[in-house]
Amino acid sequence: MAKDLCKTLADLKEDEALAIVEERLNAGADPMGILDDASRAMEIVGNRFSKSEYFIPDLVYSGEILKQINEMVKPKLTGEGRAKTGGKVIIGTVAGDIHDIGKDIVVFMLDVSGFDVIDLGVDVPAQKFVDKIKETEAPIVGLSGFLTIAYDAMKQTIEAMKAAGLRDNVKVMIGGGQITEEVMKYTGADAYGKDAMTGVSLAKKWTGAK
Repeated sequence: MAKDLCKTLADLKEDEALAIVEERLNAGADPMGILDDASRAMEIVGNRFSKSEYFIPDLVYSGEILKQINEMVKPKLTGEGRAKTGGKVIIGTVAGDIHDIGKDIVVFMLDVSGFDVIDLGVDVPAQKFVDKIKETEAPIVGLSGFLTIAYDAMKQTIEAMKAAGLRDNVKVMIGGGQITEEVMKYTGADAYGKDAMTGVSLAKKWTGAK
């Protein structure tokens, strides 16, 4: 494939990006490879946003293109043998943050990997995570945040789990934006994911899923 999906999507060329995806799928390309390219493109979009080269409308637009790509790829990934065998995962963008692009990629990848994903959406207060853990008894919680203000919200959410006596029952992963090991330690999370596939790997490791 001469055309670069990662660059085309990162440059927000919708028609070209979708045409590349269709061409690759028709040629029998690995759907996971397409999603990997799309994930790398969204990372570039995020970097451009952080450098003020892209703005909120660009983030929203890139997310809309990504959703279309997901819809094209998903039928190639879901089929027989894709039962929900990986266990439950609660995920949401923490309070004060409304970014959902990275979260949506993780939700999609967990879903096609066999996990039962409970997506709480964006700007989710700590108590809502606590209530949902009690309701579903999910063993894994994913906290997403793109803005630096999300770090405090992640910390407060994990502290709310502790106060409710739930922290020992769940594994918490965080991701999004400029998450580092230092941020992970600050929030009290168990691990952080640099990308969607890392999140899937963590979930599989924690649940023993294959």
